[in-house]
This record gives sequence, C-alpha cells and structure tokens, in this order.
Amino acid sequence: MDARSAALVRANFRSVTDAPNGPERLTSTFYGFLFAENPQLRELFPPAMDMQAKRLVTAIQFVIDHLEDWERAQKFLEQLARDHRKYGVSATHYDLAGHALLQAFRSYNGPGWNRELHEGWRDVTILISAAMAIGANSDKSQPVWEATVVGHRRVLEDLAIVRLQSETPIPYQAGQYVPVTIPQRPRMWRYLSPAIPSNPYGEIEFHVRKIRGGWVSPAVVNETKVGDRWQIAAPLGGLRVDRESKRDVLMIGAGTGIAPLRAQLIEMGQRGVNPRVHFFIGGRYPCDLYDVENMWQLSQSNPWLTIVPVCEQKTNPWWFPHPPAEEPYGMHRRLTGNLGAVVASFGAWADRQIQIAGSARMIADTRRALVSVGTPEHIITSDPV
Repeated sequence: MDARSAALVRANFRSVTDAPNGPERLTSTFYGFLFAENPQLRELFPPAMDMQAKRLVTAIQFVIDHLEDWERAQKFLEQLARDHRKYGVSATHYDLAGHALLQAFRSYNGPGWNRELHEGWRDVTILISAAMAIGANSDKSQPVWEATVVGHRRVLEDLAIVRLQSETPIPYQAGQYVPVTIPQRPRMWRYLSPAIPSNPYGEIEFHVRKIRGGWVSPAVVNETKVGDRWQIAAPLGGLRVDRESKRDVLMIGAGTGIAPLRAQLIEMGQRGVNPRVHFFIGGRYPCDLYDVENMWQLSQSNPWLTIVPVCEQKTNPWWFPHPPAEEPYGMHRRLTGNLGAVVASFGAWADRQIQIAGSARMIADTRRALVSVGTPEHIITSDPV
C-alpha cells in the first residue's frame, strides 16, 4: 500500500473512532453483514457481544498504525487468529470476515465512499484476512483444554482463588495469560494469568477479583463449585525474565495482578541461580495483600528475592469482614503510599528489567511515575489488560 492510500485509510478510520458511537456503529454493521451472509457463524460468538466493538476497533487500529511495519502487524494478526481457534474459527472464515468488513466501511461512509477509499480499505481487509488465515493454518496444536475445579477458596468477599486440574498439562509459560470460559457463562471468554507455573500434573491456579458490572468475574467468585468444568485455550503473550541479559529484575504488582509475577517467581525458585529480584506488592488496603505471606516464605528460602509490601491506607476498611488475628509475617515492614510513587522514590531502576502487572490504570500510573524519575521506557514491560 502506498503512502497516500495509507494516509487516506488512517484519516477515514479516525473519523470512525472520533465519532459519537462510531466504533459501535461500525461493529454492528460489520456483524450485521457477516451474520446475514453466513448465519452459521453466529453460534461461534457469545450471546452478549458487548466487548466486540472495543476488540475489533483496537485490532484495526493496531494494523493501520503499523502498515509500514507489516512484519509486526502480521505477527499480531497471526497470533489473534491462533487465539480465535478457541471459538471454532477456521482459516476459511477470514475471507468472509474480510468481505463483511469492507462492506461495513462502505455502508458506514455512505455518500462519502469513493474509489480511493474502496481501494484503500480493500487492500487493508485483504491483508488482514490473509494474515489471519496464515495464522490459523500455522498452529496445529490443541486449541482448548478442559479442566476440573478442584478447589475454590474465598480469600476476600470479592476475591477467590480457584485451583483446577486437567488430564494433560496445559503448555503455558510462567508469566503468560490464557483465555478461559466457565459453565456459568458459556462462550464468554476472559483472559486470566495462571498464578503457578505449569506442572506435569495438569494443575493450574487463578486469582480472580469481582469486577463491578462484570459478566464473568462475579460468577467465578460467587458461583464456582468444585467439579465445574472450565475450558482453557492456548496461552498468549506473557511477561518473562530475560536471563540472557544478566540484568536484575524489578517486579511491580497490585491486587490479582500479582498472578503472572508470582508464577515466574515460583518457577525461578525451582532453579539454582537467578538474577536479583525486588518485588513490590501493592494494594489499597492491607487486606488486598492477600498473598504476601506466601511471597515472604518464598523469599526466606531464596535470598535473591526481596519482597516490599505497599498499601495506600494503613488499616483495613471498617466493613472488612474477618480481620486476621495477627498480620501476615513481614507486613509490619510495609510502606504506605501510592504504589508507583513509592517504587519511583527509590530511583530510576535503570539497570533493571521491569515488569508491571495490575489494572490498566495502575500500570499507566506506575509507568508514568517511573518515566518521570528517568526510567528508560523501553525497559518497562506489561501485558494488555
């Protein structure tokens, strides 16, 4: 695609994202064409499609932002197609989706649609559908595993630790995340980070906190029972420690965002030699540091690991239901303040490889705090949330 066509497509897409309800209108039009022409595809999608507009627009935005770096865009699209295998989507479906997407842009633009726009979006939709077909065909591994809930522990009123076991090990790396769907909300896939490394027994553990207004997380916390059968799809992305770099590590996690960091630390504890790691565990209240005692115990047998608890508030809220008889070991050494600000108060950590995990707001705030004290942004890694 030449520079003029790329600029035209970007400007046109910006008119969609900037318009009130533009992404929702485009998405609705796209699925309208797709399902009208291929009604059998509707059953591959969840009953409620409230998340689809954001996901579709985010994917298109990434592609058109990287038209000049197509290798990166293609890698993203191939990974997206591999992830879509969990829905039952095959390579042949992407031509249909590409055709429906082009129709959606034509319909959305109405009288403003012209030959240049048609040719520009035609080229983009062909590139997208071809890259995703390649991705779908390139992975012959098992797309979905079934696992049985063998433990469900309510740690806080709004937080549960769920332990599952599958018949065969799920081949994820510590620090990766996996798509998960539960029987209470079939076909509503959500991404969760395992809190323990993969093992030969097929065990996997998730830490899940209820999201207000969410569809899936309240069901995990409130309704999950031992014996439930979950589906877990192929792993994606993932944080990792680069052992070849010889650089020490800074990990920063808040709430259930500690899960991918915790999994890596447990795996590192199984090795003899590791880089030095400082792990800042944050929460609004002391009760939010629900796993700090386990991390302290891990640090006692692994001198390369230093645990630093951080709370915004010094005490638990008055409604906290069951305050512990005594604080977990090491909590008397906790620091008070905003997690990002506390970490940044120690300096730039410029000699480290840095991982941040938590909510989108926490990651953005912590990244901003570090960069403001001189941390090179390229050494900071996080996964999408």
